[in-house]
Amino acid sequence: MIAELHIVTKLRDGITHLGKTYCTPPFKLADVREDKRDPTLQLMLMSSSPGILDGDEYHVKIEVDENCALDLQTQSYQRIFNMKGSAVQQFEVVMQPHSVFSYIPHPSVPHEASSFTTRNKIHLADDCKLIWGEVLTCGRKLNGEVFLFNKYHSITEVFLNGKLIIKENLLMQPGQSNLNAMGQMEGYTHQASLICIGYQTLKEIINSYLTNEQHIAYGVTEGPKCAIIVRILGQKSEQLHHCLKYIAAMVNVKTEPYAV
Repeated sequence: MIAELHIVTKLRDGITHLGKTYCTPPFKLADVREDKRDPTLQLMLMSSSPGILDGDEYHVKIEVDENCALDLQTQSYQRIFNMKGSAVQQFEVVMQPHSVFSYIPHPSVPHEASSFTTRNKIHLADDCKLIWGEVLTCGRKLNGEVFLFNKYHSITEVFLNGKLIIKENLLMQPGQSNLNAMGQMEGYTHQASLICIGYQTLKEIINSYLTNEQHIAYGVTEGPKCAIIVRILGQKSEQLHHCLKYIAAMVNVKTEPYAV
């Protein structure tokens, strides 16, 4: 199945609204903002499909207009079913000056023999704020499917005014490498990553919070343009997803759009 989703935001009276949207099955979109006076638009991305299937090809494009703030959420875990071939996703975000975008989807669960590649490109203009998260599980752990998928490849590139400032290349092929080796998962089964750009003095706050979390290993790295990259290893997807959401709340994802 080839599916498309295109979202464009617009600012009206200081409040971000859905300016234009286009989607094909299985995608669905809902405005879940409880207070319509909230300047941040909160959208729930849903799917009528049980998960990503063999041969699926997803194309997602998000355009956040100047001074707009968008919090994109997901409804449930992203299951990646067993395949004879593979599935791919293209995810592009274009942010205009003084815009805010947050996206922390539910964890991905690659089933046995699945093969999935996602390419994420995020284009920032001046004075943008970005929160971008990802949680990857080992598979259906309770079913005994621990690292039985064929391939999971996630490439994330962040550009500022056309210049590449961050690139993450996560490639996991359990059949071709020892994921428990030094520098790999080292006995952990789940991993999470979070990119924060445009926020100040985050490292100490994040370190203080994660130090008190049990049964995880983590690292916090500073990058260019006030960027922070957080990596966490753990044993439970719910815990890692909660960590990312909590950090996002701490750094104030719902920052009001810049004054026009």
